[in-house]
Amino acid sequence: MRRGFVYIMASRRNGTLYIGVTNNLIERVTQHKEGHGSAFVKKYKVTMLVWFEEWALLTEAIQRETSLKRWPRKWKLALIEKHNPAWQDLYYGLF
Repeated sequence: MRRGFVYIMASRRNGTLYIGVTNNLIERVTQHKEGHGSAFVKKYKVTMLVWFEEWALLTEAIQRETSLKRWPRKWKLALIEKHNPAWQDLYYGLF
């Protein structure tokens, strides 16, 4: 089975958040940045990759995504702040 990534996109620091899962992080974030694949992301301009995790199995990544979506917003913001306190767009560091 393939590996998976769970990721959080943001419109800006402390802005609108989007949590997703994919087996190809670069391709999926590129789609978000180009306005493809998610009406929510396009509508709210959620184009900054601010956090991600890699999982050995896609099924594990899906479970983690489901869990994160149930978290209170405060916990999600704390997760981002812990790993990316400057809220930099991590997309450009993937290459």
